Amino acid sequence: MDSAYAPQHRGSRVPVGLRALFSGRTWRETLYLFLNLPMAMVMFTYTVTVVSLGAGLLVTFLGIPVLAGGLAGARGLGALERARARALLGLDVADPGPVRAAKPGLLGWVGAVLKSGASWRHVVYGLVHFPWAVFSFACSLTFWSVGWALLAYPLLRWAFPAYVDQPDIRLWGDGSGPGFTLDGPAEIVVTGGIGLLMVLAGPWVIRGLTQVDRVMVQGLLGPSSLATRVVELESDRGVVVDTAAADLRRIERDLHDGAQARLVSLAMDLGLAREKLAEDPQAAAKMVDEAHGEVKIALQELRDLARGIHPAILTDRGLGPALSALAARCTVPVTVGVEPMRRPAAAIEGIAYFTASELLQNVSKHSRADRATLDVWRTEDRLMVLVADDGRGGAHTGAGTGLAGLAERLESVDGVLIVDSPDGGPTRITAELPWRG
Repeated sequence: MDSAYAPQHRGSRVPVGLRALFSGRTWRETLYLFLNLPMAMVMFTYTVTVVSLGAGLLVTFLGIPVLAGGLAGARGLGALERARARALLGLDVADPGPVRAAKPGLLGWVGAVLKSGASWRHVVYGLVHFPWAVFSFACSLTFWSVGWALLAYPLLRWAFPAYVDQPDIRLWGDGSGPGFTLDGPAEIVVTGGIGLLMVLAGPWVIRGLTQVDRVMVQGLLGPSSLATRVVELESDRGVVVDTAAADLRRIERDLHDGAQARLVSLAMDLGLAREKLAEDPQAAAKMVDEAHGEVKIALQELRDLARGIHPAILTDRGLGPALSALAARCTVPVTVGVEPMRRPAAAIEGIAYFTASELLQNVSKHSRADRATLDVWRTEDRLMVLVADDGRGGAHTGAGTGLAGLAERLESVDGVLIVDSPDGGPTRITAELPWRG
């Protein structure tokens, strides 16, 4: 179990409100909202123009190409919006991917663009984002400007006493009718206090506004859930293929270096024994005895290899007995608890077994634990495998670790690996697998 140790940092004593006010995130998000209006105006104007032009020209042969070109341009503006969100909001939204034409040529491309759901989602974004951009721009600008103005009002009144001829400042009204004025120290202090509250609340208002933008960008400018799932499945398929190839290479290597080499040696020994059988029967008998021992060793190696492919006890008796036998071979005492349940699909059962096997190997090699537990149960449509130990902790799924490879293999079947292993222990690693009976 690979260890990773991170330095401990003392918590900051700066109040949360002040930290948020002066954090880079607040002002990046503010800049994002300020840029919302000009960007939305460009995209809204473009969208309305090209869609209207293309729709108006549909009565001619130019309508469909113009509309397709307009949709392609909307995707280009969407790419700029994703880049802006990535730079200022830290929101990394994947590109929905290029349009894939089923037929070659211009007509195939035009048809693919018009049938692309991602292209039309960009058009919807250009239309619905504009009113929101106007609102968010006005809110952010008003909140910050009013807040800072009220906060600075006591200082401005002290610094510029000759700004007005009367002993107070009129907040509204033209002087001919009723108005509201700040003509006392208490009112001036209250004004500054209200400004302070607005300024301190500003970061949270900004984050609330940008949260709506995050939802819009992710939902309308990113790939659809189906497209994302297809990409995940393609990636998982690659992991499965690589894992299968690695397993085949391991089996080939084990056969070549183990049982095959031993059987070749056995054939040579039996050949020598046959030659000595007539002239030295005792020596031949001794060589046959040695060959018999070699046969037993080769059989054991083949059994071990078969167990690594799919153990017979798992096929014959199920997960509980197989895991008990697995725990008995662990160098750390392991308590096994398997909830009575009907057997899942053979593939899921095998993955659960080999997951537990790898986790127990990590306990033996890296944990320095005195004892461990292995629990298996079913929760609705998930098969849960939990391995816990009282060792040194520090396990993680960073790149290059055994747990990272295990997590990838679980993801290939819609599984999840959850690691809870603080430095100093204890460690709890849970594998969630889909239940497929």
